[in-house]
Amino acid sequence: VAHALAACEDPTLVDDVELKFRDILFDYFVPGGRILAGAGTKGLTLQNYFVLPCPEDSRGGIFDSVKEMAETHSRGGGVGINLSSLRPRYAPVIGVNGISSGAISWGKMYNLSTGLIEQGGSRRGATMLMINDWHPDVEEFINAKHTPGEFENTNMSVCISDSFMAALNNDDDWDLVFPNTKDPEYDELWDGNLHYWRDVLGKEVILYKTMKAKEIWSQIVSSAHASAEPGLHYLERSNMMSNSHYFAPLVATNPCGEQPLEAYGVCTLGAMDLSKFADADMEFDWSKLRYVVENSVRFLDNVITINDYHFKSIEKNHRGNRRVGLGVMGLGELLIKMGLRYGSKDSLIFIDELFKTISFEAYKASIDLAKLKGEFKFFDAESYLRSGYMKGMPESIREKVKQYGIRNVCLLTVAPTGTTGTMMGTSTGIEPYFSWQYTRTSRLGTEIETVPVIDELGLDLKDLPDSCVTAMELVPEQHVAVQAAIQRWVDSAISKTTNCPTDFSIEDTDKLYRMAYDLGCKGITIYRDNSRDEQVLNQMVLDLEDEAVACRIDDPDCVTCAL
Repeated sequence: VAHALAACEDPTLVDDVELKFRDILFDYFVPGGRILAGAGTKGLTLQNYFVLPCPEDSRGGIFDSVKEMAETHSRGGGVGINLSSLRPRYAPVIGVNGISSGAISWGKMYNLSTGLIEQGGSRRGATMLMINDWHPDVEEFINAKHTPGEFENTNMSVCISDSFMAALNNDDDWDLVFPNTKDPEYDELWDGNLHYWRDVLGKEVILYKTMKAKEIWSQIVSSAHASAEPGLHYLERSNMMSNSHYFAPLVATNPCGEQPLEAYGVCTLGAMDLSKFADADMEFDWSKLRYVVENSVRFLDNVITINDYHFKSIEKNHRGNRRVGLGVMGLGELLIKMGLRYGSKDSLIFIDELFKTISFEAYKASIDLAKLKGEFKFFDAESYLRSGYMKGMPESIREKVKQYGIRNVCLLTVAPTGTTGTMMGTSTGIEPYFSWQYTRTSRLGTEIETVPVIDELGLDLKDLPDSCVTAMELVPEQHVAVQAAIQRWVDSAISKTTNCPTDFSIEDTDKLYRMAYDLGCKGITIYRDNSRDEQVLNQMVLDLEDEAVACRIDDPDCVTCAL
């Protein structure tokens, strides 16, 4: 992997760069799964997730969109699609003198295709379907999964705007609207961007329904409380904060929600294992972190250079913005090693400093790459520095961006790292441990897994220190507080589950969703324990008389490692 990713460097630098890549790989940095599977092999995509354009509002356009999704799934990529470009139920269809069955009805094709890809390969395709808060079919979308068997192959999220949240807080009305499909330029100009259609072009929109914003909100909250979906993504906030705001509107997210992307958008992912930065004295190695961030950014940038793209539109876009997503795993384990209780005031202070450092070092690394290899093609200093994210960066970095440019439009994300985090034997993403011992359900069946760090630190399960806390022992507000503290320094978004107890009420869920917005989160997904018939992780009642067996990646007897 290191050799393949260093091969695109200047010949005089290849050996040194490869040595640095070897130094960080698997000890401190783990690339995304597609990179591990395909580096050095021609014809395979090295990218995990994509966002395709809103489908053209016609039968042919929808079928073309589904075909593009299927092609992407077949290469191991997950896909996000926003259905807001599709006319709502009962809207006129002039060409056949009929009426539309609506966006949600057509959305079932994406769900069906996602399931079919599973039958043809070893891993099911991953899909995120989204809809904007102004769309007349938003209520049907919110409740779509209430019918058994419907949309079982897709994740679903509602895109919420700042104006909707203002209407909610003021108890105002909210209009559900859609362009006049009889407009002679509708087929040519409508692409799902309501602001451009109505406010820039001055085109007519049809009012389908007016209702209280809180009525829509209550449906979202009730559905999420019952079944964990739909999730929420504050898409207007993401666009305002995004460094690509001036040339590429974000239209949807990838299936796990950590990457809001433009049409034909893609992001190159990799994660640092934060648990490895605590030394023998349980002190944090800031110098090593800076070294790993610098070389991880270079590694991910090189992935873009050597990657084979399955669509020319994706290649043109990605090589033009060079978007990467350096993330993390092992935060939960790190905090245990540092003696910090997840979600506590002291942990939030440390987390803020940690992710601020990662941010600053990643941007410095990208600026240095711009000096060496050139800025990304779509870079415009004045526009770039107007993004909400860059306004929060220190003047020293802003001045360097202005002087030298920057190699990558965006640099940071927090993916769930479920597979790679488990492979490394650490806590996944920014999550705390779910339990000290738990069952994990996969295609191979159900396995009992234990947390290695407990044994490594010589801790007694009967008498754990205060720093050892599991996801279900936290109050949900602590989950959100950690996510918000990290979001401040992440230029993309964050995939995180806020775990809630079984008796967490609908009113509690309402308050939690509002809290996430107020604290600056870009999205939120909750999971109320046992709210679904099946769930991936289940707590176990520990028999403390039995010895818990821990495993790491280097354990030849570990079932997970053997995969």
